[in-house]
Amino acid sequence: MSTATSTDYRATLEAVIATTIAPAAAEVDRTGAYPRAALDALGEAGILGLLSATEVGGRGGTLLDAADVVEQLASACGSTAMVVLMHYAATSALEAHGPREVRAAIARGEHVSTLAFSEAGSRSHFWAPMSTARGDGTTVRLDARKSWVTSAGEADSYVWSSTPLAADGPMTLWLVPSETAGLRVAGQFDGVGLRGNASRPIVAEGVEVPREAMLGDDGAGLDIALGTVLPVFLTGNAAFSVGLTTALLDEAATHLTNTRLEHLDQTLAEQPVARAEYARLRTRGDEARAFLADTLVAVATGRPDATLRVLQVKAVASEVSSEVADGVMRLCGGAAFRKELGVERRFRDTLAARVMAPTTPALRDFVGRATLGLPLFDEAP
Repeated sequence: MSTATSTDYRATLEAVIATTIAPAAAEVDRTGAYPRAALDALGEAGILGLLSATEVGGRGGTLLDAADVVEQLASACGSTAMVVLMHYAATSALEAHGPREVRAAIARGEHVSTLAFSEAGSRSHFWAPMSTARGDGTTVRLDARKSWVTSAGEADSYVWSSTPLAADGPMTLWLVPSETAGLRVAGQFDGVGLRGNASRPIVAEGVEVPREAMLGDDGAGLDIALGTVLPVFLTGNAAFSVGLTTALLDEAATHLTNTRLEHLDQTLAEQPVARAEYARLRTRGDEARAFLADTLVAVATGRPDATLRVLQVKAVASEVSSEVADGVMRLCGGAAFRKELGVERRFRDTLAARVMAPTTPALRDFVGRATLGLPLFDEAP
């Protein structure tokens, strides 16, 4: 594994994208195959350990680094980008509360983790788990019906939410190894987009974990999710959307400049209507990129509006991405429907971010509450 620091990963990442990820992106989409080769290459390159502390052999990277990686990956392969984003979100919780041996394995690129928050009973309301944790000794029993777990059956571990064991509070988090007896993947994923991210339900029936698998204090799971995990997930998700948007705009620019109207002896780029529409879409993409950049600065500098920006950024970027994707499909016309151009694949991938928890409507409600002086939740979930 590379021992490079957080500031010199870019050349290595670009090489992995060029040699392994981009060439396989269309096939991952066509077959729905999990991008295992991409994960292996990213692990070997030290990219999976980007957020791991240097004390366990990681790169000690920042939120800005994570957003940069996810954006570049999304430009090439949405499925790979989403798998890595969920791994980074899980890593943030494990860096704060997980066992050293797992943290070190992540740093070495030998361990992929993911979040298991959303559930069949509460759907995208991740803050209201229906799954249970029971036990009064050294062993805890977990029972749950998790839904849409990225890398289900593929990750090495899950950062798992449940109702508290005994304490007050909305939820508790656990580290659950994927090979634990009683866990099973309960369905396949044949999605419209992000077809290779193995986003499938997981059922836990009498899963036993040691009490030491608890991440943080009993009942403190929502605080950890909101304060540690969500900033990584929301900014990373926005970076995912920005990466897709950039790729779509680049594809559109190539199409407009290379496609000619022979009867006019002009390219499509020379047509005022097409040119104006491309300019509008490019401006929308730049607006989302600027909002993400401002959010990352707000978080890094501890600005008073940092929490608000984090709550806003996923909704802003995902809605722009879908808008741009629709516009690029129209702008490129019939050519965009051909798979070899790459537009229709990215169009489908953009649809996922707006419905991933917390969804755009949920985030807008949070933003409204935060800016109107109301609590994010009416009552303790």
